[in-house]
Order: sequence, then structure tokens, then C-alpha cells
Amino acid sequence: MSEAHTNGHRAGVPGEQNGTAAEVDTTLVVVTGLSGGGRSTVARALENVGFYVVDNLPQALLLDMAELAVKAGGAARRTAMVLDVRSRAFSTDLAEAIRELKERGYAPRVVFVDADDEVLIRRFESVRRSHPLQGDGRLADGIAVERGLLEEARDQADVIIDTSHLNVNQLRRRVEELFGGEDARRLRLTVISFGFKYGLPPDADFVLDARFLPNPYWVPELREHTGREEAVSAYVLGQEGANAFVDAYTDLVNATTAGFEREGKRYLTVAVGCTGGKHRSVAIAEELAARLRRAGLAANAQHRDLGRE
Repeated sequence: MSEAHTNGHRAGVPGEQNGTAAEVDTTLVVVTGLSGGGRSTVARALENVGFYVVDNLPQALLLDMAELAVKAGGAARRTAMVLDVRSRAFSTDLAEAIRELKERGYAPRVVFVDADDEVLIRRFESVRRSHPLQGDGRLADGIAVERGLLEEARDQADVIIDTSHLNVNQLRRRVEELFGGEDARRLRLTVISFGFKYGLPPDADFVLDARFLPNPYWVPELREHTGREEAVSAYVLGQEGANAFVDAYTDLVNATTAGFEREGKRYLTVAVGCTGGKHRSVAIAEELAARLRRAGLAANAQHRDLGRE
């Protein structure tokens, strides 16, 4: 235990007598990210899975709120603190506030909600709202300022959720999958399929390219079906090299998870791409997630671009 960590406990984190049990039993989540990115949806989803949510908390009060959560226990045992640019009236250094929280002995899980600029602009325009930082400028100017202010906080995030292609229900399900289980402290893996023509998932830790396999799109009886259906899955996985491909990446992910857990990583995203995100990547993602679950890992499959064509 570092000196800073030890001093943090003696300076008022509930501690050495009641022990660290209270802290071990307390889950702290810090939610931040771009305005319009979906923080409110994340907050509601966390409430749905039993978190006590404090919205629009000034970042200067992060440590005080963490201490209150640990002391209170009970309903506050799982506490989420949501911060946005409105809290800049009290302090502008969110990254430093998160660092201080960690130095004082807490282990917050930092969730950063992001989206493409053009998506954010459409969302603001659809509700006829201005960006809180645009002043007399354009929406794009406000978004650019906010990105700059949050750049370091984004680098500190344990999980980045890109909501560019997620609707409200998909985002809610993602949060519930991440934080809803009793084993929330385990490394959780998301195997996400995508179409290269729609761009890479920005939160991917591994990117797999399934375009070396024959495309079911060119098989008339399979074209309108998806990789979640047995006929397409059997076709994709029956191709030469398909099973060896899934085997290799199952072994690779298995070989790295223990190291990621030792480094404190809690969320791992494996992205599997094909041209449109409908056939090959979907089938491979489903099979890879299933094999990882059989290996004892907490893995689920998601399909970012399914239904876009």
C-alpha cells in the first residue's frame, strides 16, 4: 500500500477500525462525457440496477460524496456520481478530481459517454437546444471546447461508451450488462460486430477482420438473413479457416484477461468487422462470445450495425 493511500485512509476515509470492508463493499461509479452523449440515459439505467445516483455533482465534491457513500452503506453501497460541464462553476479540473479520489484509496469506475460530432449536432438540433459552451458561436464550437476540457478525463476512463449508433434502449442494456450483475467486479467482455463501411468502434481494445471469409451476401438464399440465424452461421463457420480464426482469438483473449485484471481493467471490447456488419461479423461475434463464456469469462455479444442496411 502506498504512503498516499495509507494517509488517505487516516485523513478521514472510513477505515482502519471498521476496516476496509465498507470500501470493498461500496461500488463507486463516475459518469461523465459529452453533452448530448447520453449521460441521463446512463444515470437512469444505473438507477434501474440499484445505484444511488447523484446527478450534476460539482467535481469539487467528488471526494466528499465518496466518503458519504462509504459511511452510509445500505442504499448508498452502490453510488454513481454524474458530472457535466455545468459543474465547471465550482471547478474545471475533472481529471484531477478523479485522481484525488483514487489517491485517497477509492477505486471509482469511470464511465465516459461519447458520440461523433455530427451525431451530437443532430441531437441538439432535434430538441432545439444550444450547447452549454457554445456562447455566441456555433454548436460545433461548443462541442470542440467541451472535447478539449474532457480530453484527460476520457483518457482516465475505465469504459468508453460510444453512443453514435445506439438508441436509448441499446444504451440502457449496455449499462445494465456492465453494472447489473453480482459479479460486476469481474472483467466483462463485449464482443461487438460492426461494418467497416460504417467505421471502427472507437472503444475497441481488439479489432478482428472477418472479411477474409466468403460473404453470404452473394448467396441469394442467405442475403436477407443475418449471422444470428443458423443457416448463415453454419455457412460462415463452415468456411475454411473460420474455426481456426475463432480458436486463435479465443486463446488470445483468454491469455490476456488475467493481465488486464491485474492492471485494474474491468471492461474489454473485442470488435469483429465485416463489410456491412450483417453476416460474417455477426456470426463470428456470437461464436466467439459463446466460446469465451464456456471458458468461464463474462462475455456477451452485441451487434452495432445489424439492421442498418
